[in-house]
Amino acid sequence: MLQVSNIRANKEAYINALKKRNFEAEGILEEVLQLDETRRSTQTQLDETLAEANQLSKEIGLLFKTGEHMKAGVLKEKSAKLKESSKTLSETLNDTILKLDQLLYTIPNVPHDSVPAGVSEEDNEEVFQAGEIPTLAEGSLPHWELAKKYDIIDFELGNKITGAGFPVYKGKGSRLQRALITYFLDKAAEAGYKEYQLPLLVNEASGFGTGQLPDKEGQMYHVTEDDLYLIPTAEVPMTNMFRDMMLTDVDLPITCTGYTPCFRREAGSYGAHVRGLNRLHQFDKVELVRLEKPEESYAALEGMVEHVKDLLEELKLPYRILRLCGGDLGFTSALTYDFEVFSTAQDRWLEISSVSNFETFQANRLKLRYKDSEGKKQLLHTLNGSALALPRVLAGILENYQTPQGIKVPEVLVKYTGFDVID
Repeated sequence: MLQVSNIRANKEAYINALKKRNFEAEGILEEVLQLDETRRSTQTQLDETLAEANQLSKEIGLLFKTGEHMKAGVLKEKSAKLKESSKTLSETLNDTILKLDQLLYTIPNVPHDSVPAGVSEEDNEEVFQAGEIPTLAEGSLPHWELAKKYDIIDFELGNKITGAGFPVYKGKGSRLQRALITYFLDKAAEAGYKEYQLPLLVNEASGFGTGQLPDKEGQMYHVTEDDLYLIPTAEVPMTNMFRDMMLTDVDLPITCTGYTPCFRREAGSYGAHVRGLNRLHQFDKVELVRLEKPEESYAALEGMVEHVKDLLEELKLPYRILRLCGGDLGFTSALTYDFEVFSTAQDRWLEISSVSNFETFQANRLKLRYKDSEGKKQLLHTLNGSALALPRVLAGILENYQTPQGIKVPEVLVKYTGFDVID
């Protein structure tokens, strides 16, 4: 959520920056400032009314003590009017604050200067590419056919148990999945991230804290009776651990990692591009979250990018990095890099990670602050990244490592799987 003080100080700059998102901000920002002006003037009136009422209360007490009941009665009538006025002002203030917050929740984050303008994923900017795209033998298969051939993932069985988008991993497929999770967590620990096991359901306040609510409410599974949400990513519970906290210089940076299943309704997703593991309602992911001082957050973002690059290079998968354009940028992000693995069997790129800096956007919602060395209170910057999301990484391994004799296991994973080929 944007800070009103920053909107007031940078209104024109924000209007121009939000145009990168194809978001017309002028009218809504003006409405925000008008509501804030009403809030401030109402607060001033309320404070003055309450102060006057308190002073009258003291005077009334003294008049009663000195026996001047008639004068006290006159002041009591005035005090009653002040109380009624303060009640009206309080209701107006609360209503204005609610309207202001609801309006602020509809405004996306301001893109970083480096974010390119654009309308869709077609306008994203490729900034890096590495790895050799393998030449597959004739008759090579996409991963959903390989999964059936080697009996390692059963999409039909998942559909029987739950529905489409909930696959069942079997035998060596299950062990390869577990190997990837452990490998990603071990690499995060080596990089200094503290591991957490997290709840898979969160309350409404957590959804609002990291920006999934109200923006993506329709994409989250909602347990209506308990008013809880299944997590779409570990980012939500992990970042909300620090909601309403005041940290200090010595606490920072804070680096967290954790593995969780993730749940997404993916309403409206259909077609050949979502076959197999390409898009699921339940999938596994290892997440990274960082809390950083503002002046250090972009160096931290580059460090997270290097971390994900290292994983993909050790897995020997061909990949590229995209800087997302304004039209494809997530609602809460100031800058996002997407990682994509090339699927040789499908002849296309598959997104497998997003690494983002949210600057103060989430921290403002979370009321997550720190005291600097001079004792000044500031909002922190929050960052997160997938390291990595498993389904499309697994799809890339199955397709790019297939041979006529079976599917080779990336060398770095063999110590985790206990086998080097799926046959």
